[in-house]
Amino acid sequence: MDLMDAELMEILEGIGPRLRALRHDRGLTLETLAADTGISVSTLSRLESGKRRPTLDLLIPLARAHRVALDQLVAAPVTGDPRVHLKPRRRERGSVLVPLTQYPGRVQVFKQVLAYREPKLVTHTGYEWLYVLAGELRLILGEREFTLRPGEVAEFDTGEPHWFGPAGTHAVEILHMFGPHGDQAVVRTGPPKEA
Repeated sequence: MDLMDAELMEILEGIGPRLRALRHDRGLTLETLAADTGISVSTLSRLESGKRRPTLDLLIPLARAHRVALDQLVAAPVTGDPRVHLKPRRRERGSVLVPLTQYPGRVQVFKQVLAYREPKLVTHTGYEWLYVLAGELRLILGEREFTLRPGEVAEFDTGEPHWFGPAGTHAVEILHMFGPHGDQAVVRTGPPKEA
């Protein structure tokens, strides 16, 4: 067996334990997962135990059910290098978003460099936590406004209309953490309705 075959076997052998760990972490039974994916209990059991070879038509519904990226199920084993290989995403008008976690549907953590933009209040389900690394952050929560400096933290329920960005014309760098529904922002187009 050559080195490539050995590496492939190691990757394939790691998928079953990862699937079992994900299912246990989420508190799911094989029966519940079978109902969610349409994959039989016996096939799921054989996948987790390594008795069934994983294929894309099995892994794709499992990745969806567990709300993880497909590459998290088939990633090569850790080589001892603890560094996270970050992939920055360029956003509109000079802003940069760097995902620090890759677990869709769970708490998400980002490092963000925010360029100046006009405030536009949004609301969404969840909870946000902001930590200023460099620059000054302007945070609007409903009718209240705050300026945060490096080392300062804000946390708030995102059901309240909010916006954050640079306090001036210079970019601000933050760590941004939000709960499971924090990426489903809805732009508020008018004033809040009276209760």
